[in-house]
Amino acid sequence: MQMIFAVVQDKDVARLSDRLIKAGIRATKLASTGGFLRAGNTTYMIGVEDSRVDEVLAHIKQSCRAREQLVTPLTPLGNQVESFVSYPVSVQVGGATVFVIRVDRFEQF
Repeated sequence: MQMIFAVVQDKDVARLSDRLIKAGIRATKLASTGGFLRAGNTTYMIGVEDSRVDEVLAHIKQSCRAREQLVTPLTPLGNQVESFVSYPVSVQVGGATVFVIRVDRFEQF
């Protein structure tokens, strides 16, 4: 058995949830926040048999896409913490960050 953790941008959550439900794949969704952009994400926890890992990864790939977004980070000007200069920077957001971890033991009560 494998545990798949998929961190997905909120814009892609509905599409991925629909695909997983149609495929009969059970998942637990957790609200999460990204550290860099401080934007909302959803982290899926999906426990599946080894034979279904590639299927789940395919659903994630087809549902989640990367996109460019302009953000305005606050950067300090000189050594003074009080003075900040902000300018827009283009960053890639979206897609999914996925971790696949072997599960040695699984119990359900």
